[in-house]
Amino acid sequence: MRLFSSDSAESYSVGPVNVARWEQYSLQDTLPFQAMWYSIPPGESSPTDCHPEVELSIVISGVASVEAGGATTLAPAGSAFLLEGDEAHVIHNRSDERLLIFTTYWMTPAAAITGAATAEVVS
Repeated sequence: MRLFSSDSAESYSVGPVNVARWEQYSLQDTLPFQAMWYSIPPGESSPTDCHPEVELSIVISGVASVEAGGATTLAPAGSAFLLEGDEAHVIHNRSDERLLIFTTYWMTPAAAITGAATAEVVS
């Protein structure tokens, strides 16, 4: 068994967001997905993000206000939200406590094929 802690993970900032990617644990092909923790201070928001990977996020503490697809949805601690590939999103922390989220993300086979086709055309 291996134990991973968000409190001791190496992290970096993306605007006001503190990000700790799981690549630091040298898991290589052990997991079928990538993962990270990120936290957002009270009253702050993530930059707009959009990527081809599907993203499943679990709110560990705080309440996330997830802006995606033209709607904003509250996701309290203990809930999860799923973002489709290429779905632009912003995560807001409108609470008085730190928002901590664990997220996994992966490339779907269709997105991988589309990405490979695009890469071939560009090269």
